[in-house]
This record gives sequence, structure tokens and C-alpha cells, in this order.
Amino acid sequence: MDVQEFQTFYQEKFTLIYRYVYSQVGKREETEDLTSEIFLKAVSGIKYEHSPQSRHRWLYLIARTTIADYWRAHYRLPMSSLDELLEAGWEGPGEEEPTASSSIPAHRVQRLLQALPEQYREVLTCRFLLNLSIKATAVRMGLTVGH
Repeated sequence: MDVQEFQTFYQEKFTLIYRYVYSQVGKREETEDLTSEIFLKAVSGIKYEHSPQSRHRWLYLIARTTIADYWRAHYRLPMSSLDELLEAGWEGPGEEEPTASSSIPAHRVQRLLQALPEQYREVLTCRFLLNLSIKATAVRMGLTVGH
């Protein structure tokens, strides 16, 4: 693909890629940056010949991978095992931390809970709707704290 073909390709696909990225990211500035990054990656891979249909798929593959990299890099949360937290004496979120019921409308929480298997529903109800500790939840369900 020569420069003129790429310019045509860019003009044809820019809006589609921009909308796709925006639907995945939801922020204008990040969408603009990621869209630019996607087309830069496309330019670097342009040395390979692609049919028009495979170019389209190839560009979306670059977009999907770039978006996944974005989420991994910007929103990675540190992971701790529950056992480590429990051994350290953690009892769950305190009063000052927001609970699911304070940030999501109650009808939505109930609908989501109904979609879960009974055991998971019971755990979430005890922990976040009844504000029980992990130990109290385990006792209520007839389980040990680690299981």
C-alpha cells in the first residue's frame, strides 16, 4: 500500500475506528489518543499486503488490542488474595467506605442479585446489604471463614 492508498484508507476508516474506540473507552481525549496510536501501528504494519476486507479486520484487531493494552495499563488494580487479607486481620470494608447499595440504585442491585446462584447471592446480601463481617457471614451460612 502506498502513501496515497493509506490516506484513502485512513479517511474511510477514521470515523469507524474513532466510534469503536469511543464506545469502549468513553472519554474523548483518550479516544483521540488511542485512535492516533492505532493508525500509527497500522502505518508500521503497512509493508504487508492485505486485501481490502482483511485490512478492515486487521485494523479492528489493532484497535481491539490497543484498547485492551490501554485498560491493562491505566486501570490495573493491585491484587491480594483473600486469605492474605484475612490472615492480616481484615474484616472487610469499614463504615466509611461506600457500599454497593449507596452507589447503585436498589432495584438494579436486586435484579443483579437475582441473576446469581443462591450461594453467591447470600454472600453478597450478608456482606453488602446487611453489612455483616466476613466471619458473621460465614457463621450465618454455616461455612468457615476461608471457604
